[in-house]
Amino acid sequence: MRKQQKIRFLKRLVVLLAVLLLLFVISIHAGYTKMGTADVFRTLLGKGNAEEALILFDFRLVRIVLAMLVGAGLSVSGTIFQTISKNALASPDLLGVSAGAGIAVLLYTFFVPEEMAVGVFALPFVSLAGALLTAMLIYSLAHQKDRAISPVRLVLIGISVTSGINAAEIIFTVRLSPEKFQIVHTWMIGSVYGNTWSHVLALLPWLVVIIPFLIYRSRDLNLMRLSDGVAIGLGSPLKKSRFLYLMLAVALAAACVSVGGAIGFVGLICPHLARKLVGPNHQYCIPVSAVTGAVLLLGADLVARTIIAPNEMLLGIVVSLIGAPYFLYILLTSKS
Repeated sequence: MRKQQKIRFLKRLVVLLAVLLLLFVISIHAGYTKMGTADVFRTLLGKGNAEEALILFDFRLVRIVLAMLVGAGLSVSGTIFQTISKNALASPDLLGVSAGAGIAVLLYTFFVPEEMAVGVFALPFVSLAGALLTAMLIYSLAHQKDRAISPVRLVLIGISVTSGINAAEIIFTVRLSPEKFQIVHTWMIGSVYGNTWSHVLALLPWLVVIIPFLIYRSRDLNLMRLSDGVAIGLGSPLKKSRFLYLMLAVALAAACVSVGGAIGFVGLICPHLARKLVGPNHQYCIPVSAVTGAVLLLGADLVARTIIAPNEMLLGIVVSLIGAPYFLYILLTSKS
């Protein structure tokens, strides 16, 4: 049985990686300025002219890499949220974590003058602070004395808190200068356009550390899918484990939001698809979820910058157009 599961996992992972590679190749060629395959290879080898190098490395490659990283991070974060809450509707955006991270970055942009800003490497920590405070608020509101936290109650409170944060965001956004307003407005909807390799370097360590650790602890995560009594009986320190994985999921989502903005639905639909493809075993589900998230966001970014070219749509809008119908599908087919 385990061998069959592993074979199925490897086959589907290879297919997803092939789709990701195909999207990567298409994305690297797509754009207002035409670049053939020969031009791309020549530029990658350092033999292109200055204009080709600028287009390939600073415009196209950076947003391709960021789309894959943000998609993978949000998807894995959603996987952990759904495991902890035992609810297929849980995700960083529905539970208010993305909104908390977002308003922290907005407040940082609003109150800190540009000459005092410490740069993009501080953004993940700023968004993490906001996400943690929001997560603690939602958890405390959902907590009921001598009773387990209801997954439905958790999601409903998360949606309520998110609505309040979104209202606060609007209040602060309209008071920004025109230059900052355009940046923040784009970021609030979600986009990887205009970022640099510094943003990649700011985000990459969070994924490189957290995702492999979660795969390594997959057995412990599998136990959390069971009832509390069974998990404790099998030796899982349930309260400590929940807190640890909740913090890791929050940190992962916050780091992604700080770079890519408040992109919704990735952390909801990709874990759901991953479980359909390879089952709930986190040893297989987490890697497939990461690749599925990368595929979704890279594909959405490709659509966003080509469907109305030479103009482009915001990435968050394209993801919402894909995610909203799937969210309704999950809602209508959920047994709970």
